[in-house]
Amino acid sequence: MTGQDLSGRRVLAIVTNYGVEQDELVVPVRHLRDAGATVDIAAVSDEPIRTLVGDKDPGETVRPSLTLSEVDPAGYELLLVPGGTLNADTLRLQDATPAIVRSFTTTGRPVAAICHGLWALVESDAVREKTLTSYASLRTDIRNAGGTWVDEPVVRDDAGGWTLITSRTPDDLDAFLGEVHKELASAEA
Repeated sequence: MTGQDLSGRRVLAIVTNYGVEQDELVVPVRHLRDAGATVDIAAVSDEPIRTLVGDKDPGETVRPSLTLSEVDPAGYELLLVPGGTLNADTLRLQDATPAIVRSFTTTGRPVAAICHGLWALVESDAVREKTLTSYASLRTDIRNAGGTWVDEPVVRDDAGGWTLITSRTPDDLDAFLGEVHKELASAEA
């Protein structure tokens, strides 16, 4: 991953309070913060976020910065959507989620999603005519929503006036974070 300073960059991560895959939230947040970016984590409530490892084992507890209903998406340059089956399935049902996703996609700001996090984009009608990857079990959902699913560690698609960066699993985090970091480093200040 590149060592370029990300000071002044603002990233929003959206999750629920239970079931987010630990490394898909914690590793990107630490990486981006260590590089100088400001990262806010928005959850359904202001209660602690209980992460899981492999969708079953307890992981780290993370404190959200704000709730989904408090988010003003205009203040951020990139949206991060971690996975975890339980997290992603619940996140896509939150009233605020589609509005947050669409705020980024309709204004040309990048979205980075990994694993099951792509469900939030499917629910927001944001994968149409995009080429992307995810956890393999989502490929039919993505195809049904008009996207093209591929089995690659990281996929970047700039079609439609906005950038989508996707990866399959925590095993792809190095490639995913490299692409996210590059996107933020090249963004206009």
